[in-house]
Amino acid sequence: MTSDNVRLPNDPATADIPPPPAKKVSVWQAFTQPAAWTMFFFGFSSGLPFLLVAGTLAYWLKENGIVLKEITVIASAGMTYALKFLWAPLLDQTQVPGFRRLGLRRGWLLLAQVAVVAGLLVMAMFTPSQLMPFVVATVFVAFAGATQDIAVDAYRIEIAPPAAQGALVATYSLGYRIALIVTGALALAMADHMPWATVYLCMAALMLLPIGANLMSREPESYRESPATWREAMRIGVIDPFVDFFRRYGAQTALLTLLFILLFKVPEQALVGGIMSPFYLSMGFAKTQIGAITKLYGTWVGIAGVFAGGMAIARWGVRLPLLLSIVVCASCNLLYVWLTRHHGDLGALTLVISAENFSLGFLGTAAVAFLSSLVNRQHTATQYALLSSMVNLPGKVLGVFAGRIVEATNYSTYFIIATIAVLPATLLFLYLWPRFRSADAGAAKAAQAG
Repeated sequence: MTSDNVRLPNDPATADIPPPPAKKVSVWQAFTQPAAWTMFFFGFSSGLPFLLVAGTLAYWLKENGIVLKEITVIASAGMTYALKFLWAPLLDQTQVPGFRRLGLRRGWLLLAQVAVVAGLLVMAMFTPSQLMPFVVATVFVAFAGATQDIAVDAYRIEIAPPAAQGALVATYSLGYRIALIVTGALALAMADHMPWATVYLCMAALMLLPIGANLMSREPESYRESPATWREAMRIGVIDPFVDFFRRYGAQTALLTLLFILLFKVPEQALVGGIMSPFYLSMGFAKTQIGAITKLYGTWVGIAGVFAGGMAIARWGVRLPLLLSIVVCASCNLLYVWLTRHHGDLGALTLVISAENFSLGFLGTAAVAFLSSLVNRQHTATQYALLSSMVNLPGKVLGVFAGRIVEATNYSTYFIIATIAVLPATLLFLYLWPRFRSADAGAAKAAQAG
């Protein structure tokens, strides 16, 4: 079943429609489009359940006498987010029964939002004192939250052209980070004055804001067919997204693009995981200082970088800001080498965190806009879920070996290696640049033909 705003791919004018060619829009147009502030509420909606099934949840479990090994297992429900590509094809091909009037994207999003609310209410009702139903509800909230992410990403890509994606990512990130503050710092403060169950009820009530934004938003135009059989649904939902990517870019360019996606965030991901906390402590900083500068202050600097990235993409398109941010972000790793000579200097730490978080925010916006530009709108949810999962894969591998590298050398050498790691991705991107231009030209011709 297709909605009224769906163009079927068996129409020659609209078959296999790639993303619209990137064209510049003004910064004002990008940030004042209605979708930009819709994405603020959708970002808040995506961020709200994340800590409630992970970091914040661990405090509740600990206070109820749950042992550490069980806490880590229960809080690992958040790993559901890393597996969301497995059911993303369902959101591309099937409308939610009863929500068809909302359309494909808003229907799935509303279902996921309502599911998050229901799951949080169940968690508040059972509490960790009834552990088994509580754990089931936790996993359910994580699954609903990951489904939300799939629907929101697909909505964002389809509601605006690539040049406007930076603004959408910026407002989405603002909403997401505010949700993390609410479900992190604010929830912990509330828990000092009321039962955890009441805190979770309050968090569930906050979901009414993005639900209202969803009901008032518009459904993006989509380009997909309705499968007649189960076999056809498998082909369209699972096989075609892979085949389409290689058909549009050619085997060589597609493979090199996937390799670039795996590599370009390696310098950033070298600083994730368990490597940085021991580094800060070894530099003579107190935990309170580390938290205040890297988490609280650093969060808002990162938001500023996100908005700067959105403005740059609106002004210069996707590729130039991405290239510049990759190089700058990697170069910021050298500031940590400089920091090793300033033990306990809060001014030096603030300067380093300012540069790093701003560049990371900028790169994050450019990266999302770039991945969005690669997606065919006939397979939006599936292709974006796969590409975004690939971006984060190297970081998980690096986390295993980072400590060994530091022990075998030292922190300064590790940061230098992390900086040099930018070279393969930079050279690959320069090689691919003219090929992406050719793809843009082909997309422009397809759009004109349509």
